[in-house]
Amino acid sequence: MPQIPEKIHELTVGQLAARSGAAVSALHFYESKGLISSRRTSGNQRRYHRDTLRRVAFVRAAQRVGIPLATIREALAELPEERTPTREDWARLSEAWRAELDERIQQLNRLRDHLTDCIGCGCLSLDTCVLSNPDDVFGERLTGSRLMPS
Repeated sequence: MPQIPEKIHELTVGQLAARSGAAVSALHFYESKGLISSRRTSGNQRRYHRDTLRRVAFVRAAQRVGIPLATIREALAELPEERTPTREDWARLSEAWRAELDERIQQLNRLRDHLTDCIGCGCLSLDTCVLSNPDDVFGERLTGSRLMPS
């Protein structure tokens, strides 16, 4: 991993990409979504403050556990003066996200458990299909694949 001298306080997009492990295109995307910010030089080149490395690490860690970018952006915006997240910030936010993640895990487990029931069907239009017809809402009207949403 390339080292950045302590006296350098701003990074080019290439330096930030090399140090963070994120692709340049991902950094541009994060910036377009308001997750990180840069200033422009007189030559219109991006320059990122050194602490953007920690913000990128924070974003990537949250993404790896399935937190949507909009939720990450909201969390970063709540920090005073949009400062760089600390270990304490991560602990607080990850605790708040835990319930959401637990619910998603439960949903995925339910889907996995019902997946076997649908494999034999083929068209996913059975009255009892919990994947395409949860709570049998279509079965009250009719049955058949023509009721399946496109």
